[in-house]
Amino acid sequence: MAVTIGAETGLAVEVFDEHDLAAMRCGGLLGVNRGSVEPPRLVKLTYSPRGASKHVVLVGKGVMYDSGGLSLKPSDGFHQVMKMDMSGAAAVLATMSTLKALKGRTKVTAYLACTDNMPSGSAMKLGDVLTMRNGKTVEVLNTDAEGRLILADALSLAVEDEPDAIVDIATLTGAALSALGERIAALLGTDQSWIDTVAGAAERVDEPVWQLPLDTKRYRKLLDSNSADMKNIGGPYGGTITASIFLSEFVGDVPWAHLDIAGPMKVDADEGWLSKGATGFGTRLLIDLVTAPAR
Repeated sequence: MAVTIGAETGLAVEVFDEHDLAAMRCGGLLGVNRGSVEPPRLVKLTYSPRGASKHVVLVGKGVMYDSGGLSLKPSDGFHQVMKMDMSGAAAVLATMSTLKALKGRTKVTAYLACTDNMPSGSAMKLGDVLTMRNGKTVEVLNTDAEGRLILADALSLAVEDEPDAIVDIATLTGAALSALGERIAALLGTDQSWIDTVAGAAERVDEPVWQLPLDTKRYRKLLDSNSADMKNIGGPYGGTITASIFLSEFVGDVPWAHLDIAGPMKVDADEGWLSKGATGFGTRLLIDLVTAPAR
């Protein structure tokens, strides 16, 4: 779909398969994909207008179906909607498709990290240690905390593009849903000015966000591992914060914001302009973010 949409909307598109990803040392994406019969893909899209003075990278989580892997999800209503676990990547792809028509003046690069997360005899196991694109190692203690593993590789690649700022969007944690409900996304990041810019876009398009603290001083130690640079989970509490701290390990010094859309990824009934099912939350926010004049 990205190749087709890219050709129709003036984007450069590159698709990296499992062999490319191995050569690129994307151990997170390859690890999550290990239990699947469908190979992974990393999709890079680029919009490069003439005279662009700013470069923003968008990163989207594209887990096409999340069973939880060997840390299998309960067979409940939430498991049933896990085909929506690619909502972040979908929002990014939709955003990219509009930029030429809207005559955006910002260069925008996008990474879609795409796989499913399945249990099998070859699946990633608890205790496995994965090496991410930027060389950091991660001990896997919950295979259902997979989104952060694939985002780690994509964020590492985003940093290598030397952009002015990065934003990722992901249906990342049930903790965000517990904290903020089904209508508000969690917002965290490393640079307050960039966070405020993202929040401003959210306000303008009425896709509400709420900033949570990226408190590395108090909570980074929860990710400490005896056998790797970090674990992929941080305990039973503050899961949105610890997941964001994990992601912050892969963004270097680039201003970065993270949108956790696990709550507003869907609605259970038609509501206003939203139809029942997946909402596309974050698409309008990202479009405004990369096309609005400086304020």
